[in-house]
Amino acid sequence: MFHFDRGIKLTAIDLAVDVRRRQPRGFMSHAHMDHMGRHELAYCTPATAQLYWHRLGKRPVHEMPFRETLVWNDFELTALPAGHCWGSAMLLADDGEQRLLYTGDFKLGPSATAETAEPPCADILIMETTFGKPSYRLPNREQVIEQLVSAVENALAVGKTPVIHAYVLGKSQEVTRILTQQGIPVVQHPLAYEVSQIYEAGGCDLGDVQCYEGDVPAGSALVVPPRRQRAAGISIPGETTTIAVTGWANSPSARYRMGVDVAIPLSDHADYDDLFETVEMVQPKVVFCTHGPKSFVDDLRKAGHNAHWLDETSHAVLAR
Repeated sequence: MFHFDRGIKLTAIDLAVDVRRRQPRGFMSHAHMDHMGRHELAYCTPATAQLYWHRLGKRPVHEMPFRETLVWNDFELTALPAGHCWGSAMLLADDGEQRLLYTGDFKLGPSATAETAEPPCADILIMETTFGKPSYRLPNREQVIEQLVSAVENALAVGKTPVIHAYVLGKSQEVTRILTQQGIPVVQHPLAYEVSQIYEAGGCDLGDVQCYEGDVPAGSALVVPPRRQRAAGISIPGETTTIAVTGWANSPSARYRMGVDVAIPLSDHADYDDLFETVEMVQPKVVFCTHGPKSFVDDLRKAGHNAHWLDETSHAVLAR
């Protein structure tokens, strides 16, 4: 049903899936750069299309609204919410004999800016396993949001500007909506604000947000890219409290490694337990894991699942 050629391809229809190299036809699960390519024709959700054009320029796109089935020869293709960022999608491919689910980056549970993931039952599951180690059992979302809001309010209470380091696409908007829902206005780095304008135009309301123009009004939080991004550097007047928001913050040493005052494990990826829960929800005959620790395959096998690492030999597993 599929083969691996430096990426996933649905064999019968020659559709590349989240392949970065230019392809005649490529499905893109979401608009992060490690999942997109300048394809001759891209397949993605309408929201991802808008972000794709913003990042890589206007290119041909076949839009796949959530839950609307696209019939392609003997295949039925359906994009389903992945819960990762606005427009992110899982791909369900059904050839009449088998159903394959490709998750892309995903997260179970609620999000402030993305539709909740809807993993269906399938025979074959190809799953992103970013947090596939037991040490990445993340705190519940309510607790993490409380940590974030408290860190911001504590900074404001002592006259400091809370500066939140978050990815330009996805995490910046998620953090912004969480804070504005709590009545805290947000100022965004221009790169994040450009993306936020696309969210807003597409109907994803982010609340009281404005673009940084050299000043942060009293009582507001500032959202900027992570330190390692060259474009992150802007001059911020006054004293600050720096806050990183990422699932990697679950490590005790995270704030020192990231060079921030506070590190909060707000993630847009499924954690270790959610990965197992996803397998239980999908009930696949075989699981292929990618973009995570290979040890997670062993963990799935110990739990009784027919699990394998995704690579050039994957097609041989299906032929057995």
